[in-house]
Amino acid sequence: MRARFQLKETNVTIIAEEKYVEVAKQVIREERGYLDRYILSDPFFQITLEPYYPKKNAPKVVKRMCEAGNAVGVGPMAAVAGTIAEMTVEAMMQKGAKHAIVDNGGDIALVNEIPVNVGIYTGESSVKDLALQIEPRESIIGICTSSGKVGHSISFGNSDAATVISSSAALADAAATALGNKIVYKKDIGREFDVIKNVEGALMIYGDSIVKLGKLPKIVKMSMRLDLITRP
Repeated sequence: MRARFQLKETNVTIIAEEKYVEVAKQVIREERGYLDRYILSDPFFQITLEPYYPKKNAPKVVKRMCEAGNAVGVGPMAAVAGTIAEMTVEAMMQKGAKHAIVDNGGDIALVNEIPVNVGIYTGESSVKDLALQIEPRESIIGICTSSGKVGHSISFGNSDAATVISSSAALADAAATALGNKIVYKKDIGREFDVIKNVEGALMIYGDSIVKLGKLPKIVKMSMRLDLITRP
Protein backbone atom coordinates (compact mmCIF):
# COMPACT_ATOMS: atom_id res chain seq x y z
CA MET A 1 0.00 0.00 0.00
CA ARG A 2 0.95 3.65 -0.41
CA ALA A 3 0.49 5.94 2.59
CA ARG A 4 1.26 9.59 3.24
CA PHE A 5 2.39 10.71 6.67
CA GLN A 6 3.43 14.12 7.94
CA LEU A 7 4.96 15.07 11.28
CA LYS A 8 6.10 18.68 11.55
CA GLU A 9 8.55 19.27 8.67
CA THR A 10 8.83 15.56 7.89
CA ASN A 11 6.55 14.71 4.97
CA VAL A 12 6.84 11.13 3.74
CA THR A 13 5.31 8.65 1.36
CA ILE A 14 5.56 5.06 2.59
CA ILE A 15 5.18 2.11 0.24
CA ALA A 16 5.08 -1.30 1.90
CA GLU A 17 2.75 -4.01 3.10
CA GLU A 18 0.14 -2.49 5.41
CA LYS A 19 1.55 -4.13 8.55
CA TYR A 20 4.86 -2.30 8.07
CA VAL A 21 3.35 1.15 7.51
CA GLU A 22 2.57 1.60 11.22
CA VAL A 23 6.13 0.48 12.03
CA ALA A 24 7.38 3.26 9.76
CA LYS A 25 5.15 5.91 11.34
CA GLN A 26 6.23 4.95 14.85
CA VAL A 27 9.93 5.10 13.94
CA ILE A 28 9.47 8.55 12.41
CA ARG A 29 7.71 9.77 15.55
CA GLU A 30 10.48 8.42 17.76
CA GLU A 31 13.41 9.69 15.70
CA ARG A 32 11.83 13.12 15.26
CA GLY A 33 11.38 13.24 19.03
CA TYR A 34 15.05 12.44 19.64
CA LEU A 35 16.08 15.01 17.04
CA ASP A 36 13.85 17.78 18.35
CA ARG A 37 15.06 17.28 21.91
CA TYR A 38 18.67 17.45 20.78
CA ILE A 39 18.01 20.68 18.88
CA LEU A 40 16.55 22.18 22.06
CA SER A 41 19.75 21.27 23.90
CA ASP A 42 21.95 22.77 21.18
CA PRO A 43 20.17 25.07 18.68
CA PHE A 44 23.45 25.59 16.77
CA PHE A 45 23.13 22.02 15.49
CA GLN A 46 20.08 23.04 13.45
CA ILE A 47 21.53 26.13 11.80
CA THR A 48 25.17 25.35 11.08
CA LEU A 49 26.11 24.78 7.44
CA GLU A 50 29.54 23.43 8.41
CA PRO A 51 30.66 20.02 9.72
CA TYR A 52 29.51 19.48 13.29
CA TYR A 53 30.66 17.07 15.99
CA PRO A 54 27.85 15.94 18.30
CA LYS A 55 27.84 15.42 22.03
CA LYS A 56 28.88 11.97 23.20
CA ASN A 57 25.36 11.24 24.45
CA ALA A 58 23.68 12.39 21.23
CA PRO A 59 20.99 10.05 19.85
CA LYS A 60 21.73 7.77 16.91
CA VAL A 61 19.81 9.92 14.43
CA VAL A 62 21.96 12.95 15.30
CA LYS A 63 25.23 11.02 15.12
CA ARG A 64 24.32 9.56 11.75
CA MET A 65 23.38 12.97 10.36
CA CYS A 66 26.70 14.40 11.57
CA GLU A 67 28.72 11.52 10.16
CA ALA A 68 27.12 11.98 6.73
CA GLY A 69 27.46 15.76 6.71
CA ASN A 70 31.06 15.68 7.93
CA ALA A 71 32.01 13.21 5.18
CA VAL A 72 31.18 15.75 2.46
CA GLY A 73 31.74 19.05 4.28
CA VAL A 74 28.18 20.21 4.98
CA GLY A 75 26.06 20.76 8.07
CA PRO A 76 24.14 17.88 9.69
CA MET A 77 20.68 19.12 8.70
CA ALA A 78 21.65 18.49 5.07
CA ALA A 79 21.25 14.80 5.89
CA VAL A 80 18.09 14.88 8.00
CA ALA A 81 15.58 13.62 5.43
CA GLY A 82 17.79 10.81 4.13
CA THR A 83 18.75 9.74 7.64
CA ILE A 84 15.16 9.46 8.84
CA ALA A 85 14.17 7.61 5.64
CA GLU A 86 17.09 5.21 6.07
CA MET A 87 16.41 4.49 9.75
CA THR A 88 12.74 3.92 8.97
CA VAL A 89 13.46 1.36 6.25
CA GLU A 90 15.99 -0.35 8.53
CA ALA A 91 13.32 -0.76 11.21
CA MET A 92 10.81 -2.10 8.69
CA MET A 93 13.37 -4.65 7.49
CA GLN A 94 14.05 -5.73 11.07
CA LYS A 95 10.33 -6.53 11.34
CA GLY A 96 10.51 -8.63 8.18
CA ALA A 97 9.81 -6.23 5.32
CA LYS A 98 11.34 -7.27 1.99
CA HIS A 99 9.87 -4.38 0.00
CA ALA A 100 9.84 -0.97 1.67
CA ILE A 101 10.15 2.53 0.25
CA VAL A 102 10.28 5.73 2.29
CA ASP A 103 10.26 8.95 0.26
CA ASN A 104 11.02 11.83 2.63
CA GLY A 105 10.38 14.95 0.57
CA GLY A 106 12.30 13.56 -2.42
CA ASP A 107 15.06 11.89 -0.41
CA ILE A 108 14.47 8.17 -0.68
CA ALA A 109 15.57 5.00 1.06
CA LEU A 110 14.35 1.68 -0.28
CA VAL A 111 14.73 -2.07 -0.45
CA ASN A 112 12.74 -3.87 -3.15
CA GLU A 113 11.57 -7.32 -4.21
CA ILE A 114 10.51 -6.19 -7.69
CA PRO A 115 12.00 -3.56 -10.04
CA VAL A 116 11.16 0.00 -9.02
CA ASN A 117 11.41 3.15 -11.12
CA VAL A 118 12.38 6.23 -9.11
CA GLY A 119 11.47 9.39 -11.01
CA ILE A 120 13.64 12.51 -10.94
CA TYR A 121 11.64 15.73 -10.82
CA THR A 122 13.44 18.53 -12.67
CA GLY A 123 10.94 21.38 -12.49
CA GLU A 124 11.16 23.65 -15.53
CA SER A 125 14.15 21.90 -17.08
CA SER A 126 13.72 20.59 -20.64
CA VAL A 127 15.19 17.29 -19.40
CA LYS A 128 12.05 15.56 -18.14
CA ASP A 129 10.43 12.22 -17.43
CA LEU A 130 13.59 10.40 -16.38
CA ALA A 131 13.75 7.65 -13.80
CA LEU A 132 16.33 5.35 -12.25
CA GLN A 133 15.39 1.69 -12.56
CA ILE A 134 16.27 -0.07 -9.31
CA GLU A 135 16.56 -3.83 -9.68
CA PRO A 136 15.49 -6.12 -6.80
CA ARG A 137 17.91 -5.97 -3.87
CA GLU A 138 18.19 -7.13 -0.28
CA SER A 139 20.03 -4.12 1.09
CA ILE A 140 19.06 -0.46 1.34
CA ILE A 141 19.87 2.03 -1.38
CA GLY A 142 19.57 5.80 -0.98
CA ILE A 143 18.49 8.07 -3.84
CA CYS A 144 18.55 11.74 -2.88
CA THR A 145 18.22 14.94 -4.88
CA SER A 146 19.13 18.56 -4.29
CA SER A 147 18.01 21.43 -6.50
CA GLY A 148 18.71 25.14 -6.69
CA LYS A 149 15.40 25.68 -8.49
CA VAL A 150 12.92 23.21 -7.01
CA GLY A 151 11.81 23.03 -3.37
CA HIS A 152 12.58 25.08 -0.29
CA SER A 153 15.79 23.48 0.98
CA ILE A 154 18.90 25.65 1.13
CA SER A 155 21.13 25.33 -1.94
CA PHE A 156 23.90 27.66 -3.05
CA GLY A 157 23.78 26.26 -6.57
CA ASN A 158 21.49 26.59 -9.58
CA SER A 159 21.06 23.03 -10.84
CA ASP A 160 17.67 21.65 -11.76
CA ALA A 161 18.67 18.39 -10.07
CA ALA A 162 21.74 16.93 -8.41
CA THR A 163 20.87 13.31 -7.66
CA VAL A 164 23.17 11.02 -5.68
CA ILE A 165 23.06 7.24 -5.27
CA SER A 166 24.60 5.56 -2.22
CA SER A 167 24.20 2.50 -0.03
CA SER A 168 23.61 5.06 2.74
CA ALA A 169 20.61 7.33 2.27
CA ALA A 170 22.03 9.66 4.94
CA LEU A 171 25.22 10.07 2.94
CA ALA A 172 23.31 10.37 -0.33
CA ASP A 173 21.28 13.24 1.13
CA ALA A 174 24.32 15.12 2.43
CA ALA A 175 26.27 14.48 -0.78
CA ALA A 176 23.38 15.69 -2.95
CA THR A 177 23.38 18.96 -1.00
CA ALA A 178 27.16 19.29 -1.29
CA LEU A 179 27.06 18.54 -5.01
CA GLY A 180 24.13 20.87 -5.63
CA ASN A 181 25.98 23.69 -3.87
CA LYS A 182 28.84 23.36 -6.37
CA ILE A 183 26.72 23.51 -9.53
CA VAL A 184 26.42 27.26 -9.92
CA TYR A 185 26.90 27.49 -13.69
CA LYS A 186 26.02 25.10 -16.50
CA LYS A 187 29.71 24.32 -17.09
CA ASP A 188 29.97 23.00 -13.53
CA ILE A 189 28.01 19.83 -14.22
CA GLY A 190 30.91 18.39 -16.21
CA ARG A 191 33.41 18.65 -13.36
CA GLU A 192 34.65 15.68 -11.32
CA PHE A 193 33.79 16.87 -7.82
CA ASP A 194 35.52 15.26 -4.84
CA VAL A 195 32.16 14.61 -3.20
CA ILE A 196 31.45 11.91 -5.80
CA LYS A 197 34.34 9.86 -4.43
CA ASN A 198 32.25 9.12 -1.34
CA VAL A 199 29.23 7.66 -3.16
CA GLU A 200 28.36 5.20 -5.92
CA GLY A 201 27.21 7.69 -8.55
CA ALA A 202 25.52 10.96 -9.41
CA LEU A 203 23.28 12.47 -12.05
CA MET A 204 23.42 16.21 -12.68
CA ILE A 205 20.86 18.18 -14.69
CA TYR A 206 21.12 21.84 -15.63
CA GLY A 207 18.76 23.23 -18.27
CA ASP A 208 19.02 20.97 -21.30
CA SER A 209 22.25 19.29 -20.15
CA ILE A 210 22.69 16.05 -18.25
CA VAL A 211 25.89 14.45 -16.94
CA LYS A 212 26.37 11.05 -15.30
CA LEU A 213 29.25 10.27 -12.93
CA GLY A 214 30.20 6.99 -11.29
CA LYS A 215 28.01 3.92 -11.28
CA LEU A 216 24.29 4.51 -11.75
CA PRO A 217 21.24 2.29 -12.14
CA LYS A 218 19.72 2.13 -15.63
CA ILE A 219 18.08 5.41 -16.67
CA VAL A 220 14.66 4.96 -18.25
CA LYS A 221 11.89 7.19 -19.54
CA MET A 222 8.86 7.46 -17.28
CA SER A 223 5.92 9.83 -17.48
CA MET A 224 6.02 11.93 -14.32
CA ARG A 225 2.87 11.97 -12.16
CA LEU A 226 2.94 15.19 -10.18
CA ASP A 227 0.40 13.84 -7.70
CA LEU A 228 2.89 11.18 -6.57
CA ILE A 229 5.66 13.65 -5.76
CA THR A 230 6.38 13.93 -2.04
CA ARG A 231 7.18 17.58 -1.51
CA PRO A 232 9.36 18.68 1.43
